[in-house]
Amino acid sequence: MPIKQRLALIAFGGNALIPENQRGLQDEQMQNAERAAQLMAHIVRKGYELIIVHGNGPQVGNLLIQMEEAVTKIPPYSLDVCNAMTEGSMGFMLERAITNELRRHSIDKEVITLITQVLVDRSDPAFEHPAKPVGPFYTKYRAQQLTREKKWAMVEDAGRGYRKVVPSPKPIDVVPKWIVRDLALAGRIVIAAGGGGIPVIINNRGFYEGVEAVIDKDYAASLIAREVKVDLFIILTGIERVCLNFGKPNEREIPVMTVEEAQKYLDEGQFPPGSMGPKIRAAIEYIKAGGKEILITDANHLKAALINRSGTRIIEDRGQSIVSPF
Repeated sequence: MPIKQRLALIAFGGNALIPENQRGLQDEQMQNAERAAQLMAHIVRKGYELIIVHGNGPQVGNLLIQMEEAVTKIPPYSLDVCNAMTEGSMGFMLERAITNELRRHSIDKEVITLITQVLVDRSDPAFEHPAKPVGPFYTKYRAQQLTREKKWAMVEDAGRGYRKVVPSPKPIDVVPKWIVRDLALAGRIVIAAGGGGIPVIINNRGFYEGVEAVIDKDYAASLIAREVKVDLFIILTGIERVCLNFGKPNEREIPVMTVEEAQKYLDEGQFPPGSMGPKIRAAIEYIKAGGKEILITDANHLKAALINRSGTRIIEDRGQSIVSPF
């Protein structure tokens, strides 16, 4: 009887390639991709087929700044196309780094990046209330000009200037989801839904149409994890473990919590929308849809977390056995 393949999905932010303390030079990003590749290869070496979902906030922001600087010479692209461009460039960096890392360990495995369209509902309330800042800071005059010419929603940002704000709708389907699944089950490492994927709607003619919006990469990762039915869903973040009362004198780490406990803490406001909130919501959605286990930790503690010595695990109930996946 053939051994069932085990699938893992790992999600991490775009700041893994451009940390706040770096300029974002190409060489820096390649070096960061190489460090990320070591973690990806570790999961593969332990017997998992792997799907990777990454953020792209710093990258797409830099691209929008470049286009604004060159706006009098080269026509700028819309946000959905910019997302596709960064999916490709980041995918290349990760593909090359992961392939080379696998070769170092004599693992014959191919890596592929999918430029991924992700469907959102055009009736999503987020389209009525755009709130996600993207791109450069503008002067008041330039902001007013862009509002007139392009109908952009602009907001003043903490005295630093004006920024474009776009909707952040929830993903409802991944257009090439079966391609993602088939490639993963065929033994390929799949990089998909970079930056949360390219948001598309179904227009009045029944065709896909790109929209200027941002999809949270944790929600997109959770959707793929549910649809593909992965065995282990890993979310990398900036802290070793999820905490209650984060940043306060009574801060407390949570090694394990049930989905019911996670929902309770979320309802109590323990996990703010701009930080841990989307990760916890993504975890809850995955478990409630039949997912097995979520692991939340940072890159430095991932190896320890995989053998239950670090990180936070979210499970269905306390009766579920917690054993090392490796």
